[in-house]
Amino acid sequence: MGFLWALIVGGLIGWVASLIIGKDVPGGIIGNIIAGFIGSMIGQAIFGDMGPDLGGFAIIPAIIGAIILIFIVSLILRAIRK
Repeated sequence: MGFLWALIVGGLIGWVASLIIGKDVPGGIIGNIIAGFIGSMIGQAIFGDMGPDLGGFAIIPAIIGAIILIFIVSLILRAIRK
């Protein structure tokens, strides 16, 4: 049950980050989960474990990290398309 909960929370983090930045994550639900997990690692490496914890994710740094990740991925994809 813990792994399933982490998948759900990771997906929600990726989804919220994509709503905040206004860019869709490539890959749909799987992309949101990946963005949530990688964004969580980025955010916690930069900001630590501040804020509330849910499903093993420090929510505030995870969302900020996912926003950073989605922004960087969107820049790379835009450069590739040109």
